[in-house]
Amino acid sequence: MTRFFENIRGDKTIWAIIAALAIFSFLPVYSASTNLVYVAGKGSTFGYLMKHAILLLLGFAIVYTTHRIPYRYFSGLSVLMLPVVVLLLVYTLTQGTVIGGANASRWISIPFIGIGFQTSTLAAVVLMIYVARYLARNKEKEITFKESLLYLWLPVGFVLALILPANFSTTAITFAMVMLLAFLGGYPIKYLASILGVGIVCFALFILTAKAFPDAMKNSRISTWSSRIENFASGESEDNYQAEKAKIAIASGEIYGKGPGKSVQKNFLPQSSSDFIYAIIGEEFGLIGAILIIIFFLGLLFRIVIIATKSVTIFGTLLCLGVGLPIIFQAMINMSVAVGLFPVTGQPLPLISTGGTSIWMTCFAIGIVLSVSASDSVEPVKQKKEVMDNPLDILHEAIG
Repeated sequence: MTRFFENIRGDKTIWAIIAALAIFSFLPVYSASTNLVYVAGKGSTFGYLMKHAILLLLGFAIVYTTHRIPYRYFSGLSVLMLPVVVLLLVYTLTQGTVIGGANASRWISIPFIGIGFQTSTLAAVVLMIYVARYLARNKEKEITFKESLLYLWLPVGFVLALILPANFSTTAITFAMVMLLAFLGGYPIKYLASILGVGIVCFALFILTAKAFPDAMKNSRISTWSSRIENFASGESEDNYQAEKAKIAIASGEIYGKGPGKSVQKNFLPQSSSDFIYAIIGEEFGLIGAILIIIFFLGLLFRIVIIATKSVTIFGTLLCLGVGLPIIFQAMINMSVAVGLFPVTGQPLPLISTGGTSIWMTCFAIGIVLSVSASDSVEPVKQKKEVMDNPLDILHEAIG
């Protein structure tokens, strides 16, 4: 164990934050899992707790493995992985899983294991790395719209188009993060405005096409998006059951909360252990617990920005921001949904909600951030001279 801790590199504050969030998650997950056991009649609370523990353990193994890889390798790996995630997204659209008779075309089942995997989450991380790579390679050049359209926006648009039919919220978050990273990376604002306009037009055309030809897009979840947005705008509670129960949970928690395991709304709130875990935290740990979670994520954001600003390479800076900021953004959206500021999106709370894909991809992204901080602190001169962004270089070094 001592040798293990000696091999831990990177920002120690981030290690402490993710460990604290992971350990804290056991309390609300164990409590909220009673909804699935006693209401839905599935499994046992101890079984769900053990599953969550195993997923977190595997997640921290991903963090440890990833943070030991010099971050310069991720530049070329993003090029190699992009075709892979495209194939996975196509497969997901055609073979998406149906869970409990409901459309769950965002998921595929991992063979021999039986665990669901949300391919769009992996695609989002890979895409952010690819965008960081492009911006870093062209930082000292004059970017032309025609050239960037082919090498940047065409891959981005293609991947987002494959995610969109089954997962609008992930598409919107990823697009927003790509635009933010492009802005931070010095991409011309006049071109960004054009891309934003094209994105809005393409989305409108997709909606119109899907409504006109519903049989051609059976995996599309447009009706779900529409009802959620309409319910949020109208404020009607008849079809807005989840949001109303989340508000009741948070309001009843008051300042100090009802105590661990004493939530009442967990028995009525669907997805209480995943999408609405923050509402259960608010009910059981009160305003103090809810604010504490916000402080942890703000601390994580602060350390991500510090690491990005101290990076000795442009790619390190953009990579850190590209994979780190979406974690904070996703957490903000999850908490905003729970308190009624956003319509229901289905986005989990990173490192706290149940769900293997969310935990693993969050850990993968955090591992990359830690890799940036570790590599820059250990090899600042070497990293400044060498950024391995050519996939052939990576394959050559791996072969020997």
